[in-house]
Parts: sequence; structure tokens; C-alpha cells
Amino acid sequence: MSVVAPADLSERPEGFQRVARALAQAGHPQPPVFLEVAARTAQEAADALGIVVGQIAKSIVFRRQADDAAVLVVTSGDKRVDERKVAALVGSLARADARFVKERTGFSIGGVSPVAHLQPPVMLIDRELFRFDVVWAAAGHPNGVFPVAPQQLVALTGAPVEDVVL
Repeated sequence: MSVVAPADLSERPEGFQRVARALAQAGHPQPPVFLEVAARTAQEAADALGIVVGQIAKSIVFRRQADDAAVLVVTSGDKRVDERKVAALVGSLARADARFVKERTGFSIGGVSPVAHLQPPVMLIDRELFRFDVVWAAAGHPNGVFPVAPQQLVALTGAPVEDVVL
């Protein structure tokens, strides 16, 4: 794993700082790490961390049509979200563009964390993450990640665990 040397948190991007504070406040045992390389895709993150792509807890954001709410699905990096399954649980969906994602979550695509959103999204955690003891989630910036057990992710977010992949 190629991690940037520790630095004062104030030197990190705002989204990364917000996630670090949220994890600390929740008593999460491990702070986020800042990678030397951007990990905008699950494969890039897995390569940077030296793990299998399924251990990446990727965040996919949709826009719920009924009320324009952000819907965040967290699943394994080796799985594809089944929009029909998600819609059956939360209502009709539309694509979320980069501006919508940034406005609602406070994070850019490639760095959307499952915690510390500007506006709490409707959230679902896919059961496929439970194949692993530890997964790595985005920490508010394309270079930021944090390790978390799937059970801890549920505790941190309060999100239900569902089957939402193809």
C-alpha cells in the first residue's frame, strides 16, 4: 500500500477532514488513510491497497424521482448494482450527475464516503460486502480510504443490508 506520510489533518482536503472527524466521533478504531495515488475506481483503489477488488466498498449514488433525494448504495467493487432491485426498495430512480452528487453528499464522484454527508441520503448496504472481514470505503476524496468491517459499516450508517446487485 502506498500511503502518503502522516500530515496534519488541516492539510488534507475538506471532505477527507469531514470523514476523519465523523469516524473519530463514532469511535471508529482506524482513521482514514490518504493514498499517494487517486483511486477513483474500485480497481484503482484495490491496486493501490494491494487487495482484491471485491474488498472495495464502492459508493453508487442515484437520484430518487419522487422527491429528488440522493440514494446511496454501497456494494463490493466486483459487483454491479441492479437498479431494479434498488428501485423496488426505495422508489423509481434516475441517474445522478456529478453536480447532484457533490451538492447532496459534499463529495465528488470517486470519493463518496458512506459517512459524513452534507445531507443524509437514503442508503442501502449490499450483502455482498459480508463476504469479507474488512472492506475499504472512500473517505471523502479520491485519495482517501478507510478500513471497516461490514458490520461496523452498518453500525456507522444505520443503513439496512439488502440484496441489490445483479
